[in-house]
Amino acid sequence: MVLTVFHGGVVAADPRTLTGTDLTGTALAGTAQGGAGALAPAGALAPADATALAVRDGVIEAVGAEAEALLDQADHVVDLEGAYLGPAFADGHAHPLLGGMEDLGPQIRSCGSVEEIVAAVAAFAEENPDQEWIIGASYDATLAPGGLFDAAWLDAAVPDRPVVLKAWDYHTLWVNSAALRAAGIDAGTPEPDRGRIVRREDGSPLGTLQEYGALELVERVAPGYSLGRRVAALEGATWKLAASGISWVQDAWASLEHLDVYLETARHGRLNTRLNLAFLAEPGRWQENLDTFVAARESVRAVGSELLSANTIKFFADGIIESHTACMLSPYTDAPEDKGLPNWSQDELNDALAAVDRLGFQAHIHAIGDGAIRMALDGIEETSRRNGPRDRRPVLAHLQVVDPEDIPRFAELGVVANFEPLWAREDDVMNLLTVPRLGSPRSERQYPIGSLMERGVAVSFGSDWPVTCHEPVPGLATAVTRQTPDHLPVGGWLPAERVDVDAALAAYTAGVAYQAFAENRWGALRPGLSADLVLLSHDPREVAQEEIQDIQVKGTWLAGRRTHTALLPAAR
Repeated sequence: MVLTVFHGGVVAADPRTLTGTDLTGTALAGTAQGGAGALAPAGALAPADATALAVRDGVIEAVGAEAEALLDQADHVVDLEGAYLGPAFADGHAHPLLGGMEDLGPQIRSCGSVEEIVAAVAAFAEENPDQEWIIGASYDATLAPGGLFDAAWLDAAVPDRPVVLKAWDYHTLWVNSAALRAAGIDAGTPEPDRGRIVRREDGSPLGTLQEYGALELVERVAPGYSLGRRVAALEGATWKLAASGISWVQDAWASLEHLDVYLETARHGRLNTRLNLAFLAEPGRWQENLDTFVAARESVRAVGSELLSANTIKFFADGIIESHTACMLSPYTDAPEDKGLPNWSQDELNDALAAVDRLGFQAHIHAIGDGAIRMALDGIEETSRRNGPRDRRPVLAHLQVVDPEDIPRFAELGVVANFEPLWAREDDVMNLLTVPRLGSPRSERQYPIGSLMERGVAVSFGSDWPVTCHEPVPGLATAVTRQTPDHLPVGGWLPAERVDVDAALAAYTAGVAYQAFAENRWGALRPGLSADLVLLSHDPREVAQEEIQDIQVKGTWLAGRRTHTALLPAAR
């Protein structure tokens, strides 16, 4: 029975621990800036401050004065040195295995031009002459007009081996001619379902493939990495997540082909965060996979790891706005005949959602465009009608453009609204690719975080890593300011959708815990919950808003086990 007491700093305790408030009800969760309070699940109250926290065998035993009283009995004492101790962050939507595997290929994320990408690929190919395929990610889609990249540019660097590069959005591939040949893609290849082959005027493929129906033409013939390398990549990814203060992650697309990676990593104790896996339901294939989903869930449970679960099924309702594949209610401004690329018919989506719900899975739906969001909401409503009421907490992820008529439906249907707050800013992607496609007024409806919070919707935050940075602190800053790291624009982009710091912190902690059905296990600092903790250099509630992005993560604990340390005093 090991007792550790943290003291000497600001402990952001669940206020009901200090006030005796009922733990089962609904609580005020912070606000959209300038707006009314938002109702959120129990555990999402704005934190109240204490100065100490006691942990026994990985579980919080006491907070505040009761924790201070245990100092003399402690086996270990951690001096917080005035820093901020809060519940660990959680990520409601990420892809850790993909993030880890990026390190196995050419490093192109930071490249600022097509020429730099080509040079990085050429150097990697020269350093790895025995690697049959060159596979990498994540290039910046704004570096070529319209986000369209030519195979010939990569041919100049590597003409004799297939090269496959994923864009930062992971919905687009840029490939060379050898990869097109290996996949059998030429002028005569028909347009795939749920995908698009970008073509030259003569019908031949340009080298850019959009959405999964097209991507899988290449990915199904590309060789994979060994189990050992993939396990190491997943372990490294969870170390990276832990170092940013994270203790739980919704793996938003765990391919069944990679199930052995998760099982092996968990069996050998190599996970450094909790992971919940979401298996992918695909149009036309989901029925034959239902038994496989159940068997995969059982194989995860059989491992018996508290850090690994598989309770979720992922759906892609659409693609992304930047490639005109997000499903919109009305045509794109710059493509008047195009409403995007819905991945499902309404009837089939209804059937699939109801089927996985009957099996006890939680639905997690990628929905970017207002058309896809409406389709997903309709499907959730139909699931409830068919299967009856239960606490199902379906998740809609990303929610870039929500039609005003659909805003009230989130609360009515009990939907968890998952946002990636780093996307809610006016950057090059927004100005060069997104806004020209949406036009007004849709551009002004993007990422309505504040609007949904004001209506009492349960909101969780995530990163979609490796699409964007995995670190919660920059996302926290963006949710509060709606600004770029350079503090632009003044006053924030679409400032009515800004939220206050307490609300943003709750979305990264208690909000994700609610999404995970774990609000009584972790996500707040109160006795009886797991000691999932993060130590920050400064209290984000007390610094100026423009300084939040500079806060450093000094330590992370998962069930009382330290998973990250940075300039942290040793425990005595």
